[in-house]
Amino acid sequence: MENFKCYADADLDLDTGVTVIHGVNGSGKSSLLEACFFALYGSKALDDRTLDDVITNGAEEAEIELVFDHAGESYRIERRLRLSGERAQTAKCVLETPESNVDGARAVREYVTELLRMDAEAFVNCAYVRQGEVNKLIHASPSDRQDMIDDLLQLGKLEEYRERASEARLAVKTVLDGQRDVIESLDSQIEDKEQKELHAQLNELETELEESNAEIERLETQIESARETKADAESVLEEYEEKRERIDELGTDIEELRDKINDTEDERDRLKSEISEYRDRLDELQDRREELLADANVGDEADTTAVESALADLEARDDELRDDLETIRGEIGEYTTTAENARERADDLEAEAEQAREDATDLKAELDEDETKLDERRDKLDEIDDEIEAAKEVFQDAPVEFGKATDHADTLEAEYEELREELTDVRTKLESARASVEEAEALLEEGKCPECGQPVDDSPHVDALADDRDRVAELESRREELAEECSAVRERREAAEELVEAQRRVTELRTNRQNVEQLIEEREATLSDKRERIDDLEERAETLDERADEKLAAASEATEEAEELRGEIADINAERGEIRERRERLESLEETLDEIEELRAAIEEHRERRTEKDELNDERRERLAEKHERKTELQSAFDDDRIEKAREDSERADQYLAQAEPAVEEERERRDDLLDRIGGIKNELGELESLREKRESVAARQTALESLYDEAQQLQETYGDLRAELRQQNVETLERMLNETFDLVYQNDSYSHIELDGEYELTVYQKDGARLAPDQLSGGERALFNLSLRCAIYRLLAEGIDGAAPMPPLILDEPTVFLDSGHVSQLVELIGSMRDLGVEQIIVVSHDDELVGAADRVVEVRKDPTSNRSSVERREEVGVRPLAEQVDD
Repeated sequence: MENFKCYADADLDLDTGVTVIHGVNGSGKSSLLEACFFALYGSKALDDRTLDDVITNGAEEAEIELVFDHAGESYRIERRLRLSGERAQTAKCVLETPESNVDGARAVREYVTELLRMDAEAFVNCAYVRQGEVNKLIHASPSDRQDMIDDLLQLGKLEEYRERASEARLAVKTVLDGQRDVIESLDSQIEDKEQKELHAQLNELETELEESNAEIERLETQIESARETKADAESVLEEYEEKRERIDELGTDIEELRDKINDTEDERDRLKSEISEYRDRLDELQDRREELLADANVGDEADTTAVESALADLEARDDELRDDLETIRGEIGEYTTTAENARERADDLEAEAEQAREDATDLKAELDEDETKLDERRDKLDEIDDEIEAAKEVFQDAPVEFGKATDHADTLEAEYEELREELTDVRTKLESARASVEEAEALLEEGKCPECGQPVDDSPHVDALADDRDRVAELESRREELAEECSAVRERREAAEELVEAQRRVTELRTNRQNVEQLIEEREATLSDKRERIDDLEERAETLDERADEKLAAASEATEEAEELRGEIADINAERGEIRERRERLESLEETLDEIEELRAAIEEHRERRTEKDELNDERRERLAEKHERKTELQSAFDDDRIEKAREDSERADQYLAQAEPAVEEERERRDDLLDRIGGIKNELGELESLREKRESVAARQTALESLYDEAQQLQETYGDLRAELRQQNVETLERMLNETFDLVYQNDSYSHIELDGEYELTVYQKDGARLAPDQLSGGERALFNLSLRCAIYRLLAEGIDGAAPMPPLILDEPTVFLDSGHVSQLVELIGSMRDLGVEQIIVVSHDDELVGAADRVVEVRKDPTSNRSSVERREEVGVRPLAEQVDD
C-alpha cells in the first residue's frame, strides 16, 4: 500500500494458518483488511464513502497491490487512484490472471465476482465479518436472511430464472389473449362483409357507369361546337372594341395636346410679366447703388472687387486695434493681480505676526503650568517608594521569598487539578459500582443472575455481589479522603494567589516609578525648549510687520500703472466704432451690386425660356393635326351589320353553354360517384380476402402460443421446485453444521439444539424444551451464536453440495467487541475448529491478548503520533504455544 488511508508505505505477507493483526484502537488494523477488500471490489467496498476517503490526507495518489491464490492459481490486482481537481479517480486498475490481463475497474470487479462466486455484499455476508457487524445475520429479518444465504448459495439465480419464466409465461398469456381477441374480431368482420353481396353490387354499378360515360361524351361534343361559335363572334367584337378604344385614345391625346398648348401660352405670359417686374426692381437697385457709392468713398465706377478690397483693409485695421486692445487689457490684469496679491500677502503677514505674538503668550502660560507639574511629579516618586515597601511586607512570613510566588501558585494549582480529576474519577466509578449493586440486588430479589439474567440456582456469579459492595465502601472512603485533601490544597492555593497579587503589585509600582522618573526628565528638557521658542516667536512677529509694509507700497504703485493703461483703451474703442460704421455701408453696397447682377441674369434666363416654349407649341400643333386625321380614318372603317350579327351569335352560344355545362358537370359528378362506389366495393372485396388470409395466420400463431404458454408454465414450476428442493437440502446441512459448531464452542447444559426452518427462521431450544429467539441470548452468547452461523455458512460453501469448492480466507474484524473473557476462550475454540475443518487461512483483527497468544503468527500495527502514519511488522515468535496445540489440549 502507498498513501492508503493512514499508511504512507506498507508491505505485508499473510501466510496460511491463523494470523492475528494486533494493535491499539485507532492504529489502523481494520484499514489493512479494507485495503484487501477494496483491491478486490473497488468502489463497491466503500459503502457510502467515496474514492477521496481512500487517499491519505495531503497526498495526490494512492496505490494498492494485492496478490492472492485461488483454486491453485495465482492472481495479482493493482489499483492506482489520483486526485483530479476536487475528486479522486481511478488512474489504473489491472488484474493479472493465468490466462491474460483484465483492464478497467468495472471489468476487474466483474471478473472477481465470477471467480469467487460472490459480489462485494456476499463477501461481507460470508467470508469477511466486519467490525460492528458480528450480529448482522441474527438481527436481519427472516426474509433478508433468506436473501443473503440464498445469494451466497447461488439459489438467487434459480429464483431469478423462475421469475423470468413467470414473466415470460405472463407475457405469452397476454399475447395469446390478444390473438384470441383478434380472431374473434376477424370472424365478425368477415361475416359482415359476406352479407353485403359485394359482387352483385359491383355488376350493377359498372352498367350505370357505361351509360354515364356515353351521355358525358354527347354533351361535351355540343359544348365544344358552341364554344367555337362564341369564339368567332368574340373575335369580331374584340376587333371592334380595339378600334373603339383607339379612337377614344386619340380623342384623349387631342384634348391633352390642346391643354398643353394653352398651358404653355399661359407660362409665356407669366414669364413676360416677371421680366417686367425684374426691370422695375433693377431700376430701383441702380438708384440705390449711386447713393451708396457717394457715401462709401470708393470711386464712381466701383465694382464688387473694389468693395471687397476696401472691406479687407478695414478688417485688417480692426484686427490690429483688437490685438492692441487685448495686449493693454492683459497688462492691466497683470498690474491689478500684482496689486491684489501684494495686499493679500500683506494681510497674511500681519496675521502671521499676530499669531506669533499669541503663540508666545500661550507658551509663557504653559511654561508656568509645566513648572508646577514638575514639582508634583517629584512628590509622586516619594509616594511610590512608600507603597513598594508596604507591598513587600507580605513576604516576611510567607513560605516562599519575593519573586517565586508565581511558581509556587502554579504548583499548587496543578496539585489541586490532579486531586480534583482523581476525585471525579472516583465519583464516576462509585456511581457505576452503586448502579451494579442495585441492579444485582434487584435481580437477586427476582431470583436471576446479576450478570446474564438467568436463574441463579447454584450460579457462581452470586458471590461477586459481596465484592461489588466492598468496592463501593472502598470508593466512598477514598472519595472522602480526596475531598479533604482538595479542601486543604484549595486554602493553600488561595494564600498563594494573595502572594502572587502582592508580587504583581510591586512589579507594577516599580514600573510606574520608572515612568515617573522618565516623565520628569522629559519635562525638564521641554521647559528649556519652550523658553527658546518664546524668544523666536517675538522676533518673528517684528520681521513680519516690516514685510507687510513693503507689500502695501508695491500694491499702490501697480494700481497707478493700471489706471494709465485704461485711458489708452478708450481711444482704441472710439477708432473701432468708426471702422464698424464704414464696414456696414460697404457691405450694403456689396449686397446691392450682387442683387443687380442676379436680376440681369434672371431677365436673360426668362427671355430664353419664352423662346423655348414658343418652339415647343409649334411642334405640338403639328402633332395635333396628325391625330385629327387618324381619328377620322378609324371612324370611317366600321361595319354595323357584321358587329350586330356577332353579338347575336355570342348571346346564343352563352345561353346554350349556361344549360349544357351544368348538365355535363352533374353527369360527371354522377360518374365520379359511381367510380367511388365501385372502388369501395373492390376495396371491400380486397379487405375480405385479406381478412381471410390474416385469420389463417393468426390461428396458426395462436396454436404456437398455446404450446409456448404450456412450456413456460412447466419451466416456471421446474425452477420453483428445484429451488425449494435445493434450499431444503441447504437448510438441513446448514442446521447440522450450525449445531455441530455451536456445541463445539459452547459446551454447557443450558441449550439442547438449534432449529433452522425452510424460511431461515432461527430458534434456540433449552434443555427443558423452552424456545428462545437468538436475540434473547446474552450479548456474548449472541456474538458466538452469530459467529457459529457465519462459520457454518462458510463450511457449507467450502464443502459444497456435491463436493469441495475453493473459498477465500475467513476474516474476522474485532469479533470480541461483544464478548467477555469466558466467551473469548470459546471464540478461540471456534477458530481452531474452523482450522481443523480445513480452512487454510484465517485472519483476525483484535487487540485481545488471548487471541494474540493463540495465533500462529502476529502482525503488529503501530501509529506514529507525530506523523499520524501507521506501520506494520510481523512477529514470527509469539512467545506462546500455537493455536493447534491449545485446541488439542
